[in-house]
Amino acid sequence: MSIEPPQMPPQPGIAERAIDTAADVSRTITDVTTALRSAVERLSDAIAAARRPGQPLSTISAITREAPLASLFVAFLFGVAVARRR
Repeated sequence: MSIEPPQMPPQPGIAERAIDTAADVSRTITDVTTALRSAVERLSDAIAAARRPGQPLSTISAITREAPLASLFVAFLFGVAVARRR
């Protein structure tokens, strides 16, 4: 009666591990791309809604067209106020 030690299953080779890693990275990139596309679509929808007449972006656009230098000055002051706050 011979007692043989149990054989370990063969370990995956470096090529198999590289392929598995590449597949995992590919899935991760696909998931990130899908999430990013969804976020961009939601942001585009929000911007489109804000550009409708009477909405904030529409009002800001109209004011900027009428008085570009005054709008630039206000934006500069706002930037200074935000920078000093930090």
